[in-house]
Amino acid sequence: MGKAGEALKQVLATYSISQNKLAVTMGIRRWDVGRWVHGRTDPTGDTIAEITKALQGINSEAALEFVRLYLGDIVQGEEDS
Repeated sequence: MGKAGEALKQVLATYSISQNKLAVTMGIRRWDVGRWVHGRTDPTGDTIAEITKALQGINSEAALEFVRLYLGDIVQGEEDS
């Protein structure tokens, strides 16, 4: 499973957001979200931005956690330099 899918799976579980809720908010099919969560496909960079925006509309803390889980190592690595 890709890092984005792992981060998304964890955020959806932690914040009790259903795959369907995210899909409806994004205007996509639920099975597309399921494919990311179960590691069958990885979302593109543009899609990761759309996921973040949709999560922001559902729960701003969930959106921040998704970004932290997905990009945390990159952001923290830059701060350590």
